[in-house]
Amino acid sequence: MSTAAAVPQTFGELEGDEALETLRRTGRRRLLLDSITRFRAADGFSHSRALAFQITLTLLPALIAVVGLAEALGQETFRRVVQQTVDALAPGAAGDILTEALRQGTSSAKQESGETALTAGFAAAVVSGTTALAQVERGANRIYGLERDRPLLRKYATGLLLALTAGVLALSSVVVLVGGRAIRGAVNGGESFDLAWTIARWPVGLAFVVVSVALLFEHSPNRRQPEASWLAFGAGAAAALWLVFMGLLALYIGATDSFGATYGSLAGTIGVLLWSFLTSVALFAGLALTAQLEAVRARAPAPRTEPGHLESPP
Repeated sequence: MSTAAAVPQTFGELEGDEALETLRRTGRRRLLLDSITRFRAADGFSHSRALAFQITLTLLPALIAVVGLAEALGQETFRRVVQQTVDALAPGAAGDILTEALRQGTSSAKQESGETALTAGFAAAVVSGTTALAQVERGANRIYGLERDRPLLRKYATGLLLALTAGVLALSSVVVLVGGRAIRGAVNGGESFDLAWTIARWPVGLAFVVVSVALLFEHSPNRRQPEASWLAFGAGAAAALWLVFMGLLALYIGATDSFGATYGSLAGTIGVLLWSFLTSVALFAGLALTAQLEAVRARAPAPRTEPGHLESPP
C-alpha cells in the first residue's frame, strides 16, 4: 500500500503566472493523472466520506439556527424569505435533494421557541463546523504527504476560524446558487431587482465558492503555502469539478424516480450525504491538483511513496 509523497517546501513567492508556466511544462494530461494518483495514495475517498458526514451534521443545526433567528426577530419578511427558501430551494440537484432533509430541521425549530432554536442550532453548527474543518486539515496534510497535524488546540482553533470564514462563505454560496429563485420570489422586489438578482447571483455565488476553497487551501495544510494567485488555480478547478458533480447529480435525480422510492422518508438525508460526499471529493481533488503542481515545481513529481516515508512539517 502506497502513501502520497511529501511535497517539498518551495521557498519563494509562487504566483499564478508560475502555476501556468509549470502546467504548460508538465502537460494537462500528466498533471491530471498524477493528481488522481496522489488523491488515491492519500486515501482521499476516506477523508471525503468523513468530511461529508461532518458537513451533514453542520447543515441541519445551521438551518435550525436560521429559522430560530427568524422566529426570534418576529420579522414577517425575513421569516417569509427563510421559509420560502427552504420550501422551494432553487433548481439543480442540490436544491432537489436538500429540500426534504432541511424541512426536517425546520420542524425542530418550530417546536421550540425562536431563542432556544437559535442558541442550540448555532452552538451545534459551530461545533460540527469546527470538527469538519479539522477533518479538512487531516485530509489536506495527507495529500501533501505530511504525517502530523497541528497540535490539538491549534488544530481546532484553526478549524473554528475557518468555519467562521470559509465555512460561512461556502454556505452563502449554497444559499445564493441553490436558493436563488426562492429568495427572488420571497423578496418580491420588482422587475429591476429580479433582473439584477438573476444576473448577479451566479458570479457572486461562484466567487464565494472560489474564495472559500482558496482559504481552505491556504490555511488547512500544516505548512507554508504559496501565494493566493497560485492556490486560485486549484481552487478554480475544485469549484469547476463541484459544478460538474452537481450537474451529473441533477441528471441522475431527473432521469430516475427510484431515488425517493428506494430511500423513502430518509431520501432527503441520504441526498444530503451524497451531495456532501461529492462536494468533499471535489475539494480534496482540487487540493491534490494544487499539491501535485507544487511538487512538479519543486522537481519532485512522483505522487506516491512507500509506507513509512511520510515527512513531518518543516
